[in-house]
Amino acid sequence: MSTVDSPVSSTRKRTKPNASTTRGQAPIVNMSRATTTNGKYHAHSSSLEKLNGEALSPRSRSREEYPLDTHEDAPVEMSLLGNGVRVDAALEEDEEEKDKSSKPLSEKDKKAMVLLIILYLIQGVPLGLALGSVPFLLREHLSYAQLAFISFSSYPYSLKLFWSPIVDSLFYHKLGRRKSWIVPMQLVIGTMMLLISTNTATIMEKPGGHIVELTITWTLLVFFAATQDIAVDGWALTLLSDDAKAYASTAQTIGLNTGYFASYTVFLAFNSEGFASKYGVPRLTLSTYLRFWSVVCYAVTAWLFFFKKEEPVAHDDPDLQLKSVYKSMWRMCKLKHVQKLFLMHLVAKIAYLGHESVTSLKLVEKGLAKEDLAVAVLIDFPFQIIAGWLAGRWSRGDKPLRPWLMAFWVRVAFVFVGMAMVATFPGNPLGWGWFLLYIVVTVTNGFAGTIQFVGVSAFHTRISDPTIGGTYMTMLNTAANMGGTWPGFFILRGVDYFTIAHCQVPDKAFGTLIKASECVSEQGKDQCKKLAGNCVIERDGYYIVATACFAIGVTLWITFVRPTALTLQSLPFSKWRVNQPRGLPT
Repeated sequence: MSTVDSPVSSTRKRTKPNASTTRGQAPIVNMSRATTTNGKYHAHSSSLEKLNGEALSPRSRSREEYPLDTHEDAPVEMSLLGNGVRVDAALEEDEEEKDKSSKPLSEKDKKAMVLLIILYLIQGVPLGLALGSVPFLLREHLSYAQLAFISFSSYPYSLKLFWSPIVDSLFYHKLGRRKSWIVPMQLVIGTMMLLISTNTATIMEKPGGHIVELTITWTLLVFFAATQDIAVDGWALTLLSDDAKAYASTAQTIGLNTGYFASYTVFLAFNSEGFASKYGVPRLTLSTYLRFWSVVCYAVTAWLFFFKKEEPVAHDDPDLQLKSVYKSMWRMCKLKHVQKLFLMHLVAKIAYLGHESVTSLKLVEKGLAKEDLAVAVLIDFPFQIIAGWLAGRWSRGDKPLRPWLMAFWVRVAFVFVGMAMVATFPGNPLGWGWFLLYIVVTVTNGFAGTIQFVGVSAFHTRISDPTIGGTYMTMLNTAANMGGTWPGFFILRGVDYFTIAHCQVPDKAFGTLIKASECVSEQGKDQCKKLAGNCVIERDGYYIVATACFAIGVTLWITFVRPTALTLQSLPFSKWRVNQPRGLPT
């Protein structure tokens, strides 16, 4: 796979030194565009450090490597080092980047990683229920169109940028900038799970008359989890050292996946009557599961409140003013490369979403037992942890999006594999050959998904401005999340729209089969059941939707997403800063 040259590698060829700037001379500053404050000139180096009469370090990067921004915050043109020094500095930067990526985690960073994993675990539990288990439990009672309506409960996670500045700037100083939001949000999450546990049996057994209630309930739960996520994302930028920041996405992957899979596959397995009778274990009900995690949530919150201290924040920090944060947010949205990043995220997942949104539901509809599904994903889980750790290491260099770009094609390849598995599903009991194939597909596709998630999260962590870290990270992650959320409603609706099915009812008088009604909507299926008929699918909209998503998504990836990603990851850090100029990391 071809890649663009990094800014550093582009300077390795020696060129003839400029006559006006040589190895032994002081740098020449072009003051014609320097800014003035109170009648005094101020100029900034290519690393965005102010030149207050101090000698420039030979390690500072040249303007060719980190060109100055052209917007109003950085209107200075400078020529700081001779070409010979620029080459030396570039080579030293390469060595420093290699040293940084090979450094082991410090004890402080290890403790911070554990804390982040626990906090991400807390938000993964309700997400696994709302976006995983609940749709599966409701599938036998609701149509795809009704599930599409319930899928709106995932939107708060993709729209959290609208209230992220409030979370980033308003807090109680004595409690801490991040704990001021994490503590109350986790208390609310625990309380909501406790309340939901008291009414699950009635709603889940007859969900047709409680669609709105179900949607509002799970939407609120996801909203509070998303708010907690804003604070945790921001805290990750200050808890971890600069050398370990790429591992923030690893902590998020391990924590979120653990909570998500516990609420999705582990719960589905132990909730299955077949699994309970087969292995002689008590059946785990949804209400019991919710009560257990509410207690865990309370315990973690109590520990966080009483025993974990947060570094204080200056009261007069201008970046903590709500108006200032919204202004920074708006300035960030106006940056052309940020706009390209947002657009890239919105369309990057289309190619495989038709497959990943519906294939598992189709297999369950055809007879795949929940316990078989759970076994496959339980086997898959340790591979996701390994994938998260490896992707964290692979994303620490100057090309953090490389794993994300490569893993895309793996996920795309499984679009047609998934359709073939649905078409050839053998029914129960499953043969070992088909089931082993299903496990391999689940593990490989999940591994690629985790690689992509960690890779792009590491890129977001790398470019985020720490002074508005929660907001900056949230905006970038919001665009990535929205890319996987907004097509879901149309995909599920599309499956029903393109499906043609009828109810086949036996005529006892003549011994023939007759078509009684349509068998796509929930009403049609209920009517068919009352007539003691069987639903016969003439055309399955799943195949049409999955193929259309593949064609549109791959076209967009080749023509727009991949070229844009290669360009964005080669930009200097200065291009991503929205506040005052800052020193670039070395």
